[in-house]
Amino acid sequence: MIIEELPVGNLEANCYIIGCSETGESAVIDPGDEVERILERLSQQGLKNTAIILTHGHADHIGAVGQLKKATNAPVMIHSQDGTMLTNPALNLSSWLGEQLAFKPADRLLEDGDQIQIGNLILDVIHTPGHTPGGICLKLGGQVFTGDTLFAQSIGRSDFPGGSQATLISSIKKKLMTLPDETAVYPGHGPSSTIGQEKRSNPFL
Repeated sequence: MIIEELPVGNLEANCYIIGCSETGESAVIDPGDEVERILERLSQQGLKNTAIILTHGHADHIGAVGQLKKATNAPVMIHSQDGTMLTNPALNLSSWLGEQLAFKPADRLLEDGDQIQIGNLILDVIHTPGHTPGGICLKLGGQVFTGDTLFAQSIGRSDFPGGSQATLISSIKKKLMTLPDETAVYPGHGPSSTIGQEKRSNPFL
């Protein structure tokens, strides 16, 4: 298994490349910007991108979706409750940043409990609303990619449209804090952590 982390864009959103060592297939999680860097890393690792997965629909996590889709023809996946954010600059907040990001609708709308197969790897979709209505985390064995739901020593913002701090904390406690303590946490911004570390010392929990 290959896991590559690439902080991209002005807000340094963490884009992840997940690769299956046996088949060479890969998924790109949250291609927020800098598509050339993403494509370069895929090429360097000898990977073929077969999925573009979005943990939620905010601009800093979706900015390079159109370019990456054009370059790889991989299907774009997002939770059903964030689907309209791909096509609406007001909802994805790009208009707040002086841009107008609008892409084609997703190829696959995800739901809680769905699975995404990447070569011989299986990603489990965990719906964790609160930062956005359709925010998701992706569990891969002993790793979980948490988007803007859970950070090292912090949690996602809930003051954007569709956000709710009570819902977010409930999602984290019910869906993430029940994972084994040794589970590695790969967040949408900042350094990695573990579930155990966040249980012990995250001030929001």
